[in-house]
Amino acid sequence: MTSAANPGHSDGHGNRLRDARQRAGLSVAEVASRMRVPARVVESLESSDWSRLGAPVFIRGQIRSYARVLGVPSDSLLPPEAQQPMEPSRLQPRTYTSPLQRYAEQAARKLVYVVITAAIAVPVWMVTRQHVDGGGQPVIALDVDPSSMGNGNDAPSPASRVRTPQRPLVASMAPPVQRAVPAAPASPRSLSLEFRGDSWMQVIGPDGREIEQALLRAGDSRTYEPGQVGRVVLGNAGGVEVRRNGEIQDLDGFKRANVARFKVSSDGSLAPVTE
Repeated sequence: MTSAANPGHSDGHGNRLRDARQRAGLSVAEVASRMRVPARVVESLESSDWSRLGAPVFIRGQIRSYARVLGVPSDSLLPPEAQQPMEPSRLQPRTYTSPLQRYAEQAARKLVYVVITAAIAVPVWMVTRQHVDGGGQPVIALDVDPSSMGNGNDAPSPASRVRTPQRPLVASMAPPVQRAVPAAPASPRSLSLEFRGDSWMQVIGPDGREIEQALLRAGDSRTYEPGQVGRVVLGNAGGVEVRRNGEIQDLDGFKRANVARFKVSSDGSLAPVTE
């Protein structure tokens, strides 16, 4: 009897395959190319050498593929043993867990979850409650004498709890007010310049030394004593009022293109500059 691992070895199933191939006029290489298998597989099928083809399920698959290439029914080429369906193997679990054990494991996991939740929630609830209740401790000012509180049964007076805030000392950024010092009265023979508009000015002493040279703004003034000034140049003569002994001096005789140049004598009188 033919075994399942070597079907058709004694019935000549391999010879049938060879005869069918030869009748179809195909070579071993052509059949192997159409089956997309090595030529040795075709040779093993025709020689009924099933040991080179592996398990019976692979042998049956190769025989059916061979029959399709030759155009012949595959059932006539399979031995009866190869046509029997394979019984699938039964899968056995490696470990068996009873329903009671599964229930105990689930209950243990739930218990652990409850314990962890309680360990987190209870301290948070206690801290929150103390914060809301205020702890029941009265607030006492730091400057209260402990001896005046008695035995602790009497609540401290409101005056000891709340202190009236004192006004902070704020340093003023404003400069201190300076008292105006009255200017010394000008000499009757002094020379004063009152600027009604912006003007450039140059004052030179009798010895030729420059006393002052600057751009003065409207509202500025200058006063010089007799013998202190030798020559004066005013860039905007129309915007400067010159007084001598308190009297306004006419600068028209000293101006050229609104620039006035004049000398001051020892007695304070004005004279044109001779160049």
